[in-house]
Amino acid sequence: MLVQDFLERSASIRPNKIALVCEGQRLTYAEIDAMANRLANALLDNGIRRGDRVAIFLPNSVLAVVAIFATLKAGGVSVVINSSTKQDKLAYILQDCEASALIANGRQMSIIVSMLNAVPSLKLAVHSSIPSDQRSDLNATISSNGRTSILSFDIIQTDFRSECPPKTNIDLDLACLIYTSGSTGEPKGVMSDHSNVDFATSSIIQYLENNEDDIVINVLPLSFDYGLYQLLMTFKFGGTLILERTFAYPAAILKRIEAEKVTGFPGVPTLFAMLLKMDLSKYDLSSLRYLTNTAAALPVSHILKIRDMFPSARLFSMYGLTETKRTLYLPPEQLDKRPGSVGIPIPGTEAFLVDEAGNRLGVNQTGELVVRGRHVMRGYWNAPFESAERFRPGLLPGERLCYTGDLFRMDEDGYLYFVTRKDDIIKSRGEKVAPKEVENVLYSLPGVLEAAVVGKPDPVLGEAIKAYLVLDGVQLTEADVLAHCRSHLEDFMVPQAIEFCSELPKTTSGKIKKTDLI
Repeated sequence: MLVQDFLERSASIRPNKIALVCEGQRLTYAEIDAMANRLANALLDNGIRRGDRVAIFLPNSVLAVVAIFATLKAGGVSVVINSSTKQDKLAYILQDCEASALIANGRQMSIIVSMLNAVPSLKLAVHSSIPSDQRSDLNATISSNGRTSILSFDIIQTDFRSECPPKTNIDLDLACLIYTSGSTGEPKGVMSDHSNVDFATSSIIQYLENNEDDIVINVLPLSFDYGLYQLLMTFKFGGTLILERTFAYPAAILKRIEAEKVTGFPGVPTLFAMLLKMDLSKYDLSSLRYLTNTAAALPVSHILKIRDMFPSARLFSMYGLTETKRTLYLPPEQLDKRPGSVGIPIPGTEAFLVDEAGNRLGVNQTGELVVRGRHVMRGYWNAPFESAERFRPGLLPGERLCYTGDLFRMDEDGYLYFVTRKDDIIKSRGEKVAPKEVENVLYSLPGVLEAAVVGKPDPVLGEAIKAYLVLDGVQLTEADVLAHCRSHLEDFMVPQAIEFCSELPKTTSGKIKKTDLI
């Protein structure tokens, strides 16, 4: 199945059902399908061809949703870019993927103008609206470069036909490039073909037991694969998506969950940490059927508290990376027995551990997680060396395995436990220290809301262990924290320094950004 079929099939079966609630609008499947057809025809009529990359530089919005499916209907490859991305990084991504079109908010006209000048491959720009005082700048840019067309989305919706364009692609063609955060270097575009997306969505839908009655709220950016898949999955199973721009105002989101009777709530650890500070008794959240967490593992103490806060919902602790979309999930009935685990391979996939020589490891041994399945992506765009490092030959000729770069251990029942990233290991006093192990101890200290442990260069120790903590309204001293660590950790794992912070730096996907702490 092609990814655009998710929308088209639901529009055929349930045309009048509300598919999307966003920006004060309630749009049916038929309405979104028609809007996407008009934009797809506009893309085709302006030179976009099969395999061309279309950059979507927008916040969560109706236009962003329509643009994703319109790009696919036109046979193109969608590249959703976080709307907070700065100009230098935006230019890098557009140049790297050789984008043929840019769909953006007209209020960012200065950025659009700069991109038209900086990216020679751009032959079309689509905007939502342009302030009248900026139109002259745009017209001057277009006339000077002589190669770029520009269209208003509003005019497209009145002037272009609503019939679905002919399909030209197959499921081995690319559906999207998802650029990684670039916390360890330049961002890389993960190549995901239609079959990757089709398989991954079906597998996740299977274990979450989604159906057309589900109402999913998404506060995560569509540029983040976790956020993007909320849209793709919901349209595939024919549910309703409540699309929000941000979780900056959690009380408003909780009211929306109550009003819309939301059944599915995907989150990340930083989002759940915010909820743990709130009194939820004033909200009726009984409609929630499930909660999901990924991006980083939830501390055990948070898992238990969240489950108590949402007694009617099943909590799915999960693990994944953009290169495989989703890899592991913990069935909720296993939470009591294995609260520290992130589970077993998602349906239809396989995962195992290897040592540095590539030998398979067994029970209670720590090694790199290797993933096998149809959700293993095609590689990194325009980056053969990095692709060869991450995606290596598999068990069958022509097969790719994904080497995650993450260290895990496996219990006697096959459940997997995240230990640390291979490149996160701290070498202190000649010993190897997994930051996750120290962080788990810190989270067990009452009042610790967020914790991050990093290694700092030290002439004597090699690396000194430093912990950064965010507290939840309690009074703790460095001595209190160190005493707790000494009673729960081996001496070489006890931090040399503790720093209390009001907040920790985050990536756009909500992960704690340790590179800003080192």
